[in-house]
Amino acid sequence: MTRRARLWLLAVGGAGLAALLVAACFDLPAFGGRRHPYGERAVHASLARHIANTISSVNFDQRAYDTLGEMTILFGAVLGCVVLLRQTRDEHRARPEAADVAMPVRRYALIVLPVALLSGLYVIAHGQLSPGGGFQGGVVAATALHLLYLGADYRALERVRPVAVFEVADALAASAYLVLGLAGLLAGTAFLANTLLPYGTFNTLSSGGTVPLLNAAIGMEVACAVVVLLAHFLDQAVEIEEESGS
Repeated sequence: MTRRARLWLLAVGGAGLAALLVAACFDLPAFGGRRHPYGERAVHASLARHIANTISSVNFDQRAYDTLGEMTILFGAVLGCVVLLRQTRDEHRARPEAADVAMPVRRYALIVLPVALLSGLYVIAHGQLSPGGGFQGGVVAATALHLLYLGADYRALERVRPVAVFEVADALAASAYLVLGLAGLLAGTAFLANTLLPYGTFNTLSSGGTVPLLNAAIGMEVACAVVVLLAHFLDQAVEIEEESGS
């Protein structure tokens, strides 16, 4: 395809997209008005399914299929980085030397690590009740592990985060989200439909039907994905060297 043809294709596609966006804007409610149909329906659906956090209701119930797409994007991005950053034939691993960490930094990192890890797990577990959820809590939990890199050294971090285990856990978490969606089809409803489990008592950990399970799957997938991603970047920065020198 010539450059001129590509430009024409881009112009036609862009004009079509612009026309659709303009047409959609005419049906939007007035800015600053009192009528907010999407918000009202989202809150109503959240309360009907005993989900205290409306955002989690939108993410894992009303638009759970969209969340599946977001998870797939993260999974694909991490997979791409793993492939691109893999050790090549002209590279070798050099064991890093023990780091000399200042005592205040070491003490602070080792004290904060369990607190940050528990905070991440807490955010994941209470995603259907309070602000946060699997995405946010997963990042916090994964980041907490890397405080060991700051407080000790890279070898200590390697001992607590075997990359192969986290890669398998990442795949299992993504599969768990899909399995929960398929369970809805097997039950005779719809993919990712929140109809498999009772909604429970409002504002409790067991409330929300399948939302806590989907939220936990996302939290596990995000945490493992971030750990794997940072592991490969740190490998390139700390361990992997070219044969001719670092």
